[in-house]
Amino acid sequence: MFLTLVMGSMAGLIVLAFFALDVPGKTANNVALLLLFSLTTPWLALGFWNAIIGLVIMQTGRDPVRGPRRGTAVPSTAILMCVRNEPPERVVLNLDSMMAEIEAAGCSKNFHLYVLSDTSRADMIVDEEEAFEGLSRKWDGRFLVTYRRRETNTGFKAGNIRDFLERWGDDHELMVTLDADSFMPASGMLRMIDIMQSEPRLGILQSLVIGMPTSSAFARLFQFGMRLGLRSWTIGSAWWQADCGPYWGHNAVIRVEPFKRHCAIPPLPGKGILSGHILSHDQIEAALMRRAGYEVRVLAEEDLGWEENPPTLIEFIRRDRRWLRGTLQYLFFIGLPGLRPVSRVQLVLAMLMFTGSPAWVALLLVGAVALATDPTGTLVNAEYGVPLLEIILTMWFAPKIATVIDVLSRPTFRIGYGGGLRFLSSVVAETIFSLLLSPIMWVCHTTSLLGLLTGRTIGWTGQVRNDHVISWSAALRELWPQTALGLASLTIVAATLPRALPYVFVLMVGGLVLSVPFCVVTSWPSTGRVLKRLGIGRLPEETAPPVALQRRAATVSGAEEPASAD
Repeated sequence: MFLTLVMGSMAGLIVLAFFALDVPGKTANNVALLLLFSLTTPWLALGFWNAIIGLVIMQTGRDPVRGPRRGTAVPSTAILMCVRNEPPERVVLNLDSMMAEIEAAGCSKNFHLYVLSDTSRADMIVDEEEAFEGLSRKWDGRFLVTYRRRETNTGFKAGNIRDFLERWGDDHELMVTLDADSFMPASGMLRMIDIMQSEPRLGILQSLVIGMPTSSAFARLFQFGMRLGLRSWTIGSAWWQADCGPYWGHNAVIRVEPFKRHCAIPPLPGKGILSGHILSHDQIEAALMRRAGYEVRVLAEEDLGWEENPPTLIEFIRRDRRWLRGTLQYLFFIGLPGLRPVSRVQLVLAMLMFTGSPAWVALLLVGAVALATDPTGTLVNAEYGVPLLEIILTMWFAPKIATVIDVLSRPTFRIGYGGGLRFLSSVVAETIFSLLLSPIMWVCHTTSLLGLLTGRTIGWTGQVRNDHVISWSAALRELWPQTALGLASLTIVAATLPRALPYVFVLMVGGLVLSVPFCVVTSWPSTGRVLKRLGIGRLPEETAPPVALQRRAATVSGAEEPASAD
């Protein structure tokens, strides 16, 4: 059913685009533009139908697993914290708060924390060893803690976890995977373990991971948008993916024995740009777990765990570049024997998330060249072009629109986001933010793909997670391709078809032209403070902070007052 909906929508978009581009005398341009547009339609259709199904379930469905814990015994569970070149203070803060919650729940004897380090920077190693050994001493006799650092990060994060499995995996029935920016409350962790215990064929249970309250303007707006889109998208996709669900590499509970036995990922042979150990391991591991006969499901609830998002645009780009190469490596796993059809589709969809970007950039380039070389300045038949644009925008924003409808229909949800007026103001601000950010990332993905084709390597580097200011020169060094492409396109459109300027500026060129000031201004602490004071980007965790986040805030700042709902 879902395949029919998606394919039918793609066909409808392509047919409408054909009529919109049916301009006499421009056959070559029309064919190129239609082919490029066709490459963008899968992600539009997927997002739209995930959102529609998600909205229907949110409004009418009842979660079959929602309810009190059944109180099953907690089995021996390993908590894996994977770190590489991370300032240890922030990681220790998250772990200490989480361990205190688990102890308060009376389950600390059932857990064993493993800090699995791949840190290579000499200036961090000593601080890291002292920090985690201090954490171990603090919890001595109350919570088992093991710190291990590898000299080389063979296999990246997947290799780090594989080393744990070979050394200690047989001692545990379940494991909880965390990233350095992850935080899971004991209540969420125990709830997911309870579900795993009641479903012995459940191999991976992935939680919905949402952004933690932040003072960074960039992260604040980005994760508000993710909060809007992720819930309807994930609920809708969970409906059709069912037991072939996703694994995102962290904030998940995994059954150790089948994972150890069936989910090892060999390095890709050869010496090409995509050879060697895989960078993005998680979705392949989910496919292998399902191939072994174990279910992989996502629990789309918003109180199971949080993560910290990159505080600036440049850090966001660095993370996406690493994901890009790892995701392209999925190409070599799609044809693995025995994979379920939906698992293969999952791998394809992950690749489409990045490979659609060059199509959008090429659409801009081909369209600009067509305008520059055609004295008539007519590129699109407005009778069909205007409805096509309206449909594209609706499908593009459908996951967020679905959640907006759901929030506005529930008084308690509206209060959580600071009230209806603040919520709608945040939606407007985030929409502008997304329209600026999307073309910047399209160009980033395209240049990264071109870099890979020319032999440029993308490795695994640590993230700068603390708020910091980006200088104008640093932003220009990173974003000059976006700026140059935007100015050139803007000049061509202004000279040949000025009436199209508002549309082109809003949909793509504006984000490119403004990429440098966008990067700099969203890194300013003052911008974040203004947004927070106005309630723009407010999350329910700020209005009514969960106990777990209050405890974490008190640890970091000496009983800091939680945000109020003023």
